[in-house]
Amino acid sequence: MLHNIDVTSSNMAAPVNSVGKTSGDRFQVNCTSFQKKTRSKLISIPGTRPSVQNGQLLVSTGVTSLDYLLGGGLAVGTVLLIEEDRFDSYSRMILKYFLAEGVVCRHELFVATAQDNPDEILQELPAPILDDVAVPKPVDQPRPTGEPQDSLDAMTIAWRYQNLPKVQSALASSSRFGHYYDVSKTMEAEIRQAAKCHRFYLPDHITPSSAAHSARVESYSALLKSLQEVIHREGFDLATPMSKSRNILRVGLHSLGSALWGDDMCCHDKPRHGHALTTFLYGLRALLRSSLSVAVVTLPSHLIQDRALMGNITRLCDNAIALESFKGSERETNPLYKDYHGLLFVRQVPHLNCLARQLPDHKDLAFKLKRKQFTIERLHLPPDLSDTASRVSRGEPVGVASACGSG
Repeated sequence: MLHNIDVTSSNMAAPVNSVGKTSGDRFQVNCTSFQKKTRSKLISIPGTRPSVQNGQLLVSTGVTSLDYLLGGGLAVGTVLLIEEDRFDSYSRMILKYFLAEGVVCRHELFVATAQDNPDEILQELPAPILDDVAVPKPVDQPRPTGEPQDSLDAMTIAWRYQNLPKVQSALASSSRFGHYYDVSKTMEAEIRQAAKCHRFYLPDHITPSSAAHSARVESYSALLKSLQEVIHREGFDLATPMSKSRNILRVGLHSLGSALWGDDMCCHDKPRHGHALTTFLYGLRALLRSSLSVAVVTLPSHLIQDRALMGNITRLCDNAIALESFKGSERETNPLYKDYHGLLFVRQVPHLNCLARQLPDHKDLAFKLKRKQFTIERLHLPPDLSDTASRVSRGEPVGVASACGSG
């Protein structure tokens, strides 16, 4: 059950019979025949807003460009899957953005890890920055006085490109949603400790004497049981009376499917317990659908060799994106990609309360980490207009091309 905003329109009652009435009486009777139907009270929770597309209750991921990519934000009751980059640098950063946004909005957090203690992730949350610093206004550069106007207008592009619109690389919406953060600084302890956080550290729930088979099952079952207890105990279940003030529970699950969770899907072509994670995702999505909760799950997909299994995992999530970092690859030193740090792929988009999916308007996406901010932009590579490059791209040797040109 997803969380819709009631947008019931006013209904008009049937007209009353006005035979035998004067024109004035008829007008008065017809006016009173309209019955206004009041709208039901909407859920008002700080840090949320209704979607303009389908009425879903949305929360921000903490990354404004990612909110735009997901259709305005992350719908409450859904799961966002992030396929990790090879070094788990940028996927971990998006998870920290998601948790930091929850702290600023006074949402409750649920953080589950198998390697690092959840407190280590919470201590690395980026610090929020002021609005006037977050979006600097562009400053018009004065024209040099000694440079003639003709020389400035002399640099023109080819005639076939003159009428094309200017490329807008940034992904941004006209309405502001969410906050901005400075990744070069960590959040102050006073702000972080003001938020209520529930922690799940796998070594504290699984005993070392557990058998190998049971450990694979206990890791996910213990996590789902712990999350279910928090949802029921803290009143995030939709069965809770509406008289109590409601809040959002942000669930962050780090690196599910790895060997640290006792799962063997990253170690074998045909894992013995390949259904353990898919069974957990079934239960997780059913639990979120009936509660005011939203989850972000990271997964080392580059270690999973069974692509059919990876496809099933993706389909069990409402949203899915994949990160490919340039670190350690040839693209890191390629001058064409010098402005970016990696590529972003949209694997799955939700179709909530609608017949068709809201697909992104651009498929070629890239991300980059500035000095203070992580952003997602449209990928635009500069064209190589050299004559040598164009001939080489057609398969002609450079020597032959130059000989033909001289002849």
